[in-house]
Amino acid sequence: MQDRVDIASVAALIGDPSRALMLCALMDGRARTATELAQLARVSPSTASLHLTRLLEGRLLAVEAQGRHRYYRLRDPAVSAALESLMVLTAARPEPPRALSPAERALREARMCYDHLAGALGVRLTRAMTERGLLAHEDGELRLTESGERQLQDFGIDLAALRRRRRAFVRGCLDWSERQIHLAGAVGAALTQRLLDLRWLRRAHSGRALVVTEAGRRGLRSVFRVS
Repeated sequence: MQDRVDIASVAALIGDPSRALMLCALMDGRARTATELAQLARVSPSTASLHLTRLLEGRLLAVEAQGRHRYYRLRDPAVSAALESLMVLTAARPEPPRALSPAERALREARMCYDHLAGALGVRLTRAMTERGLLAHEDGELRLTESGERQLQDFGIDLAALRRRRRAFVRGCLDWSERQIHLAGAVGAALTQRLLDLRWLRRAHSGRALVVTEAGRRGLRSVFRVS
């Protein structure tokens, strides 16, 4: 077993509450400075620096320098997928009923899952694409159909370029709040970026939540039949 992936060490990195807060803060795909992450995790800058060093050494984070600043981000979509899966397990635990805050409701409605759309809107979009024959389920996996390829190319997405990337072309990601699949992989990321570019979606001022614009409501209904 020594040549297998060391699950325990990765779990220990994620299991620290402060490090978990930092990792979850980066699930919207945006890079942040150590100062910002320290504030989000409610720890001192020196403590944040120690945590970030461990996350870098554990290959859960990557860092980029721009001038005097260093920006931290999740190393790749696989880290976000692991965090989302852990959130599914956490959400499955029974807890007393409580009213959701406006921020929690916004997060459940539409949010970034690293680089693709998640939440109720992400699930509805995936379901609508499946019902229209743009996506198909085969052996428990999602597949983009020929009509789906034509639809997305007409929508302005370069599928040939996506196929050259070193990541899954299409993948289903289990949504922690909806307990259903939303579209991930290179296609899911490109579709989400296209929705942002068209300003059908916009990011909330902070956090992972996304806001559907009025143009987005009309466009999603017209193009993808999303109610």
